[in-house]
Amino acid sequence: MEAEGGELYHNRLVATLEALWGTGFLSPGGPDEVGRVVAGIDIGGKAVLDIGCGAGGIDIALVRTHGAGYVSGIDVEDTVLARAREVIGEAGLGDRIGCLKVAPGPLPFPPSCFDIVFSKDSIVHIPDKHALMREVFRVLRPGGWFLASDWLIGHDGDPSPEMAAYIAAEGLDFGMASPGRYRDAMAAAGFTDITITSRNEWYRAAAKSELERLKGPVGRAAAGVVGQDFVDENIGIWERMIPVLDSGEHCPTHLRARKP
Repeated sequence: MEAEGGELYHNRLVATLEALWGTGFLSPGGPDEVGRVVAGIDIGGKAVLDIGCGAGGIDIALVRTHGAGYVSGIDVEDTVLARAREVIGEAGLGDRIGCLKVAPGPLPFPPSCFDIVFSKDSIVHIPDKHALMREVFRVLRPGGWFLASDWLIGHDGDPSPEMAAYIAAEGLDFGMASPGRYRDAMAAAGFTDITITSRNEWYRAAAKSELERLKGPVGRAAAGVVGQDFVDENIGIWERMIPVLDSGEHCPTHLRARKP
């Protein structure tokens, strides 16, 4: 998949992903999966940073369902941020959620200013996991939690030819890392209570359902907005993704760690 207008998450891609996953969502599982990422952690009234806020649906769920006090969503592209502000405004939550464009690199916040750092399937775009986790640790208050899901590769070293073909088809600058590299990055930053939970089994089934929907009514409806060629391109991506999900090489994963 190619960038459009200099952006990876352009309007056609955003429209296609929202058709699959719901208004404001650019990754699988919708508000239910957000709930599973934060399960057991009370975020009521807390200051939350969402790294890679995308089109805003996640932040709405964090506030409306889980009671976050204020969510600061950050992303690197104008198109998704414009969509997020639109969706958040329609939800009437502009006083509880703010969206900020940032440049790749250090987080533009002072130390110890968030209770929770959240991310859903976005830090796959950040290759240096150790630098990222140092920054997450820095901006968290003592006792704060890093709660995330991300798309991981199941091993260190080069991807298989099948995995390489899938990553190339996505065209989204994936910087995938193994569970071991994530664990090392979190521990090296100073985190404790680290847990890493595979979601491969869940997404193997979900992705097959998504492919059928792309080939069926969702794809037909989306084609009227984004064009059949773009829908067919996404069908090809899913057809490359499912074999590497089945092999376990592609392993969506929940990540959790606490700053002492």
